[in-house]
Amino acid sequence: MANRNTQGFGLIPAGVLGGAPSTGGQSKYKIDSGYPTSLYMGMPVQYDCASGANVDAGYIVTSQDAITNPTIGVFNGCFFTSATTLKPTFSSFYEGGTVPDANTNNGDTDAFVIDNPWQQYVVQLDARLGANGDAAQANMGRTYGLTVRAEGTTTASGSTISGQSNGQLTVGTVHDINNQWRLLRSAEDPENEDLTTAAQTNPALANFSGFASVVVVVNKSQWFGTGTISA
Repeated sequence: MANRNTQGFGLIPAGVLGGAPSTGGQSKYKIDSGYPTSLYMGMPVQYDCASGANVDAGYIVTSQDAITNPTIGVFNGCFFTSATTLKPTFSSFYEGGTVPDANTNNGDTDAFVIDNPWQQYVVQLDARLGANGDAAQANMGRTYGLTVRAEGTTTASGSTISGQSNGQLTVGTVHDINNQWRLLRSAEDPENEDLTTAAQTNPALANFSGFASVVVVVNKSQWFGTGTISA
């Protein structure tokens, strides 16, 4: 059965490794005033731990694919005081370049991040996992990067209406250990569980694909220093 034609939706929390109760907990971090990159719910982020000479040191920034820059978690909205209205403002996404009121919270934006390193996430693939069932299964347990697909432009990475990321797991980046996201299994979504679908079900719909949904876990968390948590 062909998968339903859907757009990428980033990383959505779905249970915890080991079957422990999932609290859905998150922690508060800071986004530097004027940080130029937009952040959407479901996007991975990391602490910028570079030296103090780095303009964003001590703040969260977008996470990279390679585990040489480990992630701290997944962005889940933000809060700031508007410099225009002076009103407290909650947003499901952070608009790049936002400059909050300089007299409140040191002029920074509070970011809410799902940062449990054992958290599992559902994410959509950006291609088929294998030509057949055996080939797809052979790619389980390996690591992948995350693609942010354009939504009408080459730079968009999410919806300013829903605040949701449109990221997908990048099948072409597969490596045994070097990427941020370790693939655990199919998400067993009845409408998106065919891991061998070769192409979009309707290529006329830009940025929508008929690829399966899967479950992943972070391969290397900043909370664990060196090494990976799942290899």
